[in-house]
Amino acid sequence: MNKQVYVGMSGGVDSAVTALLLKNNGYTVTGVTLKVHNKQVQGATGAVCGSEQEAKDAASVCSFLNLEHRLIDYSNEFEQSVVEHFVNSYLNGYTPNPCIECNRKIKFAKLYENAVLNGADYIATGHYANVSYDCVTGRFLLQRAADESKDQTYVLYGLSQDILSRVIFPLGNLTKLNVRRIANDNNLISANKPDSQDICFVPDGEYASFIEHYANIKSPMGDFVDSNGTVLGKHNGIIRYTIGQRKGLGIAFGKPMFVKEKDAELNRVVLCSNDELFTKRIFVDNINYIPFESLNGPIKVTAKLRYSAKDTEAQLIPLSQNSAVLEFTQPQRAATKGQHAVFYDGNTVLGGGIITNAE
Repeated sequence: MNKQVYVGMSGGVDSAVTALLLKNNGYTVTGVTLKVHNKQVQGATGAVCGSEQEAKDAASVCSFLNLEHRLIDYSNEFEQSVVEHFVNSYLNGYTPNPCIECNRKIKFAKLYENAVLNGADYIATGHYANVSYDCVTGRFLLQRAADESKDQTYVLYGLSQDILSRVIFPLGNLTKLNVRRIANDNNLISANKPDSQDICFVPDGEYASFIEHYANIKSPMGDFVDSNGTVLGKHNGIIRYTIGQRKGLGIAFGKPMFVKEKDAELNRVVLCSNDELFTKRIFVDNINYIPFESLNGPIKVTAKLRYSAKDTEAQLIPLSQNSAVLEFTQPQRAATKGQHAVFYDGNTVLGGGIITNAE
C-alpha cells in the first residue's frame, strides 16, 4: 500500500519539486495550501506566502502534476497567533521573528493536524533541512541541510517530536541550483519563480507603518538617552528602531551612535558606542529541546542569534527546564530581545528559544 503524504504547497519552486520527488518515489501526494491572509496584503507586488494568488499558483502546480490540491483557511488563527504576537512584541520593545512563530503554530502544526485527521502517513515541505532517528534515545533529530547557504534549521527549531516523526524534507540533500534544474527539466511552471522575501504580511518592509495601522495607534515620541540615562534628543517612536541600528536616527551626535536597547516602559531608546553593543551572556527562555526533554547541566554548543549569522562556540547553562544562559567564547554584537537563539552540536540542532536579555 502506498504511503500518503500531505505536502505544504506554496506555489514556489521548492514545494513544487518536493511534491514531484515524492510522487516519483511512489507516495500518494496531496498538495495542501494554508491560506493565512483573508484580504489583499498591502504593498504586495506578487504572490506572498499564504495569499490567494499563492493558492492559485499551488493549484496550478498540482494540476500539472496530476495531484489533488486542498486549500484550508487558517487566516483567523494566523492573525491571532502570528500577526498579533508580532505587533504586541514590537510595542513592548521586542523584535520578534514571525516566520518562526508561523512555522511552529500554523504551517507545521496545522499541516500535521490535517494529515492526522485524514489518515495521511506523513507531511512534507520544501524546507532545506534533514531529519534522522536516534535509536539509542528513541528521539527524532533535526539536522542541517547539505547546502549550508540554504539551511533553514534556524527557523525550524520549535518543531515537536510528533511532527519530526512524520515530516519529510526531500530537499535536505539538494542545492538550490539542483532544485531549479529539476524544476526546469520537468517543465514545472514555478521553475524560475523568485524566492519569497521579507515578512509575508509586511512585504514592503514598513514595519512601523503596519504596526501603527494595525493597532490604530501612533507610536509616541520619547527620549534618546545614553547608557547613563543622559538625554541626547528625541526619537520618533520605539517601533522605528532596531538593536544595532546606526543610520536613520535623525540626529547628528558628532560620533557614531547605535541603538543598544528599547525601553518600552519609559519610552526611551538607549544609544551607545559600537563597543557597547557586544555581550557574552545571552539569556534564553521558552526553549524547545530536540534530542532530549531537558538539559541537566552545562554543555558546549555552537549557537547563532540570527538566521543569517554563523554559529559560534558557547556554553549552554540551564537555569530551569525551559530557560538557560548562553556564555559565548567571543562577544556577540547586538543581541536582540525577541529574536531567537538556536543551539547546535555539529550538524544536529539541540534546540532554541527566545532571547530575553543580554549582558
